[in-house]
Amino acid sequence: MRAPRFIILMGVAGSGKTTVGRILAETLGWEFYDGDDFHPPENVAKMAAGFPLNDEDRLPWLETLHDLIASRLGEGRSLVLACSALKERYRQTLLNGNEGGQVVYLKGSYDLIRSRMLGRSGHFMKPELLQSQFETLEEPIGAVTVDVSRPVNEIVKDILVACFIS
Repeated sequence: MRAPRFIILMGVAGSGKTTVGRILAETLGWEFYDGDDFHPPENVAKMAAGFPLNDEDRLPWLETLHDLIASRLGEGRSLVLACSALKERYRQTLLNGNEGGQVVYLKGSYDLIRSRMLGRSGHFMKPELLQSQFETLEEPIGAVTVDVSRPVNEIVKDILVACFIS
């Protein structure tokens, strides 16, 4: 297995993408980007109002993230991107032409993730939208899959082993 040049941490809201991503990127000495920071204001407003995004809403956002990956790789920089990437075609949009990527799926049960979402504040993604995320989710084939019920340091260790040692 060839070591990746970038990692996409994917999963439903509340699966720990940002927390794991920051620690993973710091450990690797890579840049970290949270896909949520790149949503256009209309997407944020829609989710904050309790409405799930559709494919039409997501496409410009995914294209922006694709271009971010391409730009950083073109500069010789590696990165970790936290992005829900719930459907296979979303992941393909991100990966298209961006060589050296590894998708890591942060997998957890509905009940676990909902309990986490209920315990956080200040995020535009409301717990009421979690069911729609699970309904949209197409579990990836060929991704590194990590159980998010474990401590964050163990999750990061599992990702490092799967992507760089095995």
